[in-house]
Amino acid sequence: MKVLVTGSAGFIGAEVCRQLEDAGDEVVRVDVMLPQAHGTGSAPTGTHQLDVRDADTWTGLLAGVDVVCHQAALVGAGVRVADLPSYAAHNDLGTAALLSAMHAAGVGRLVLASSMVVYGEGRYVCREHGDQLPGPRDSAELETGRFDHTCPVCGQPTTWGLVDEDARLEPRSSYAASKLAQEHYAAAWSRQAGGVVVALRYHNVYGPGMPRDTPYSGVAAMFRSSLERGQPPRVFEDGHQVRDFVHVADVARANVLALRSVADRRGFRAFNVCSGQPITIGEVAALVSAGSVDPREPLVTGEFRPGDVRHVVASPRRAADELGFVAAVPPEEGLTAFATAPLRAAASPTR
Repeated sequence: MKVLVTGSAGFIGAEVCRQLEDAGDEVVRVDVMLPQAHGTGSAPTGTHQLDVRDADTWTGLLAGVDVVCHQAALVGAGVRVADLPSYAAHNDLGTAALLSAMHAAGVGRLVLASSMVVYGEGRYVCREHGDQLPGPRDSAELETGRFDHTCPVCGQPTTWGLVDEDARLEPRSSYAASKLAQEHYAAAWSRQAGGVVVALRYHNVYGPGMPRDTPYSGVAAMFRSSLERGQPPRVFEDGHQVRDFVHVADVARANVLALRSVADRRGFRAFNVCSGQPITIGEVAALVSAGSVDPREPLVTGEFRPGDVRHVVASPRRAADELGFVAAVPPEEGLTAFATAPLRAAASPTR
């Protein structure tokens, strides 16, 4: 199988390339080497340093390609209004340009890196009234330490439930909006061009090679950085917010399985990529601390960011049933090992 991988020098893209090449597949590597992710370093050997927004100028690289694995994206929280043009340019325009170039080159199969952020809030269930769609959390209540959503019918606290791929999509940031736009462009291309798309909605990815102290870092990397400075990891809210943390090796393996499945598929299909083992942010901090050289008790601060999601936990069923993907690295093992795993050097800030 010949695969073109965009974002091939990135945290996830590099591991996808490694697993493909270890399996004997031919890989065409493309990465623009964004300073936000890579600093001023040069592109790795064998990488075409090109911008997906200019994909129509390098369609020759698509010759003979069986499937494209599109990992390239500007990531991060996307909370500043000033970030909107960058996300739209790199993620939305970049994806649209790539899809157009693929069509011109006769390449009709795509695996797209999407994200759990397309869901916005997770799923909430009232014991008496079933599934509910609570509105944004009130800052006044957050100030008093009341972090959980309540049922809009009876006012009682709700519990979280698993989010499946048919859940309502409600992006809450410019980054999230751009990831959903990528899915929409890919789905439209699939209908118009007869292409096949598998969109992989990554949950909280971590592992060796993760960038250090950049917009591309996740909360586990931030906890680790605090510990390396001799400080306790700072946990917002009450630490009981629930997520799913999935190891980068598992995420890459999900990509490989998806790449091998597209020949037998039609249309657009989305999949959660997760460990299937929910964990609180407080537990994440404790596991990273336990594996560190200088363990420290996590500090639960009660601080909050109004736009943060309280709980979002994925259902792994569709990926298991249709892709054969089941995560191999449990969070208690992977997060502890992550505390001393090699990371990428911090990139120089560009904005």
